[in-house]
Amino acid sequence: MTDPTSGAALRGAVDLSTLRNRPAAAAPAGQDREAMPAGSVPSLVMDVTDDTFAQVLELSRTVPVVIDLWAEWCGPCKQLSPVLERVVTELGGRLVLAKVDVDANPQLSQAFRAQSIPMVVALVAGQPVPMFTGAVPEQQVREVFAQLLQLAAQNGVTGTVSVDGDAPAEASEPVEPPLPPLHAEAFDAIEAGDYPRAIAAYEKALAENPRDADARAGLGQVRLLDRVQGADLQAARAAAAAAPTDIDAQFAVADLDVAGGHVEDAFGRLLELFAQLPAEERAPVRERMLELFALVGDADPRVIRARGQLASLLF
Repeated sequence: MTDPTSGAALRGAVDLSTLRNRPAAAAPAGQDREAMPAGSVPSLVMDVTDDTFAQVLELSRTVPVVIDLWAEWCGPCKQLSPVLERVVTELGGRLVLAKVDVDANPQLSQAFRAQSIPMVVALVAGQPVPMFTGAVPEQQVREVFAQLLQLAAQNGVTGTVSVDGDAPAEASEPVEPPLPPLHAEAFDAIEAGDYPRAIAAYEKALAENPRDADARAGLGQVRLLDRVQGADLQAARAAAAAAPTDIDAQFAVADLDVAGGHVEDAFGRLLELFAQLPAEERAPVRERMLELFALVGDADPRVIRARGQLASLLF
C-alpha cells in the first residue's frame, strides 16, 4: 500500500495529458456539464470513461477524487467497491468516487498503469496520488482517505460538493457503528499527522486483542508513514548505494519505494539484501518484507512473486 502524503509520487509515471485535453462527451439531457465542478454532482459515486475523464480532472480542483479501477470479472474488486462507496458517502461530499471499468476504458487503464486490480488512486488538483492495490479492510480505507484529505488541504483543495436533488436520508437507514475507542484515537491522530500517537493506539488495541486484523493493518500502514515522513529519497539512495549490506540504509529506500508506488523495486532490493546476508542476520529483513507484503495485499501478483522468491531463499 502506498502513502498518499507524497503528492508528486506518480507525476511523470502517469501521463494524463491526452485525457485532460480530450473533448468531453455530451452530458445527459437536462444535466449541465459545465456545472459539475462548481460544487454540485449527480452522485458522489459515478462511472467515468475515457471520454468523460476530463470532467473528473477539473472536479479534482474542488474536491479530491478517488479513482476505483475495477473489472466485472475481478472478485476482489466486488469486495472493495462497496467499501469505497460506503466510506465516500459517509464523508458527505468531501470526496467523490469515480469508478473506471478497465476493460471498457483502455486509455485510462494504460494511463494509470493498472497492472493489477482493484487499484485505487486519487486526483488532487489534477495530479495523481497513489493509494493502494487489492481489497483492503474498511478501517484501512478510512485511514488512507483521512491522509488524502490532509494532503488535499495542504494543496488548497478543501471544497465539498452536494448531490443534485439530494433528499434527506430515510429514518430507517442503518447507522454505521462507531469505531472502537482505540481505533478512533488512531484515526484522529492520523488526521492530525501524529503518527507516533496512532502507532501507540494500534499497538494497545493489538495488545488487548491480538486478532484485531484492522488494527494490525492500520499499524503497518502508520509505521510506514512514520518511517518515510520527512525522508529524502536521493540521500537515502546514496546511502544505500554506499553500503549495500547496511540493513537500515536498504530499509529506508525500500520504504520510500513502497510509499511511492515502486513496489517491485522495494521487494527486489530486500530480496537481494536477504540473499547477501549471513543466515543469522536475515530475520529483520524477512520481518520487514512480511510487513510490506501485508501493506500491498496478499493477493497482489507482486506480493505472490516476491513471497515465492523469499521462500526459495529460505529453503
